[in-house]
Amino acid sequence: QVQLVESGGGLVQAGGSLRLSCAASGRTFSRYTMGWFRQAPGKEREFVSSTSWSGGSVYYAGYADSVKGRFTISRDNAMNTVYLQMNSLKPEDTAVYYCAAALGRGLTNDGAVDYWGQGTQVTVSS
Repeated sequence: QVQLVESGGGLVQAGGSLRLSCAASGRTFSRYTMGWFRQAPGKEREFVSSTSWSGGSVYYAGYADSVKGRFTISRDNAMNTVYLQMNSLKPEDTAVYYCAAALGRGLTNDGAVDYWGQGTQVTVSS
């Protein structure tokens, strides 16, 4: 069982930055694909970014087109934590952001997720 706890959400003006953190329990964190999804009011939950183990110390990072060049995902395996640095935020980035984890597969859709965090609200004002 893996527990995920997000932090770092809040209210920011357009053009600003936030960093989300997700702390995970468990002893095999480094082997998990970790990712972020978001859900805006009245919309379906969507993939934002993920980082997956490619072997050795190599990790692959993937991003939704809507956040490429603005968001950066990173992980600290020693701290069992994954981060999402969000820059140049736009009002359309307003959503509840969820941390997600999966073992042994990619994370680009809800069906691939083994574990979810409780979510953290990000609000970007115009």
